[in-house]
Amino acid sequence: MADQRAAQGTDRQTDQQALDEVVTFTSDLIRIDTTNRGGGDCRERPAAEYAAERLADTGLEPVLLERTEGRTNVVARIEGTDPSADALLVHGHLDVVPAEAADWSVHPFSGEVRDGVVWGRGAVDMKNMDAMILSVVRGWARQGVRPRRDIVVAFTADEEASAEDGSGFLADRHPELFEGCTEGISESGAFTFHDGSGREIYPIAAGERGTAWLKLTARGRAGHGSKVNRENAVTRLSAAIARIGDHEWPLRLTPTVRAALTELAAVYGIDSDLTDVDALLDKLGPAAKLVEATVRNSANPTMLDAGYKVNVIPGEAVAHVDGRYLPGGEDEFRTTLDRLTGPDVDWEFEHHEVALQAPVDSPTFAGLRTAVQEFAPEGHVVPYCMSGGTDAKQFSRLGITGYGFAPLRLPEGFDYQALFHGVDERVPVEALHFGVRVLDRFLRTA
Repeated sequence: MADQRAAQGTDRQTDQQALDEVVTFTSDLIRIDTTNRGGGDCRERPAAEYAAERLADTGLEPVLLERTEGRTNVVARIEGTDPSADALLVHGHLDVVPAEAADWSVHPFSGEVRDGVVWGRGAVDMKNMDAMILSVVRGWARQGVRPRRDIVVAFTADEEASAEDGSGFLADRHPELFEGCTEGISESGAFTFHDGSGREIYPIAAGERGTAWLKLTARGRAGHGSKVNRENAVTRLSAAIARIGDHEWPLRLTPTVRAALTELAAVYGIDSDLTDVDALLDKLGPAAKLVEATVRNSANPTMLDAGYKVNVIPGEAVAHVDGRYLPGGEDEFRTTLDRLTGPDVDWEFEHHEVALQAPVDSPTFAGLRTAVQEFAPEGHVVPYCMSGGTDAKQFSRLGITGYGFAPLRLPEGFDYQALFHGVDERVPVEALHFGVRVLDRFLRTA
């Protein structure tokens, strides 16, 4: 009965064309190969032009902006009815990570719709949300709807690498396009998390760990592989990498994570004892996955590069580490890396972005929660902190507080987090319809 009431409420707002278009747009965008291999090897322009054309059809005047040829961003503003209200940024990226076709059941850039599911790279990260945004905006144009506050829509390049050609470029070179924006929404929130016992949890992101991609360099004395060498760069680097990989980072609870643990404990009817977080995580069972990566800083060695011949000891060895730190945890992260690398290994940031935190007691978060609950009344909406990062980091330079909100109602067996950057990425048509309805509901009243 609750589902029926929710569907009836939706029909009064979201028209059928919007529901049809979100599927078409998702499929079309997937077929536009915007693979970002890093190092500038990507071309988002065809997808940017696709999005801009559909915005222009509504009477908006989208602008296309590039720092580098072919790395195109799209920005448009929808005027609200209350000129005194702060503006809201709604953004999604157009690039995707690589996909090896031989590993997939369906070609990753086919955009095939089969048995009620849209397949392809970007189906959840995040051409689905791009399509939702376009569908909602076009639906408003048909219905003559204007939101209360100005809404700035942005489709960005380069999120899957450094964001230098995307949100970083927009924030640094075109801040005037985001005038008045105080808050924003984008990916990685309001998806269905199934805990295996019948509960549906909808985590909304109100924070991100900071990004610290590191390059480690060990230098030593080059020499013959048959000789004793106490200044072996490979040995020095290996020891540092082992120390980093074995390090147990101390527990650190941010306000967002505290709220997440408290609300999850309430869902399960257990005591939210934050004096023993590891024990609490054990009691939460599968739902602990939403929190466990964000109660500590982390540093994971990911790449090694040393030597050119087996019988030659190289004079230099290099490694890369994916580091992430909590809001307020950067100083501890730096100090710890200095100690773990030791005197014989230097480290530097190859990519460094801030950690973010957004209030969970704000009117905007309450509005996000309400929008989800209207269409998933049996679901449990909770805040959480993302273990990784999004374009919200770059837009925070403009004073924009970011939330992760790309709503999807997923059936049991659709592991949203595993599909991110995974093989056979796909999204159900009904999940897209849910997303359009929830996004429409929130943006009309935000």
